[in-house]
Amino acid sequence: MNLLSVKLKIGDREYPMKVKPEEEERVRNAGKAINERLKTYREKFGIDDKEDLLAMVAFDATVARMKGEEEMVALDHHSEAKIETLDQLIQKTLS
Repeated sequence: MNLLSVKLKIGDREYPMKVKPEEEERVRNAGKAINERLKTYREKFGIDDKEDLLAMVAFDATVARMKGEEEMVALDHHSEAKIETLDQLIQKTLS
């Protein structure tokens, strides 16, 4: 499988990595989003320490991911309940 060599600058550091061609845009967008969030926190809270800023971004990203996962589980349960109801109605109609 061909991998692309990509250098992402996050904060003030460059990170070389190899990515699948179909994931290059996503990886670059992720780097851009991290840098935007770093800038926002720096401006909003007046924090210049890179480790503190990165920790805040990591924390926010983790909370957002956990929220998304919880919402997906709730949606799955809701969908399953609807499908079960529809299945019961179909079975009742066919009987």
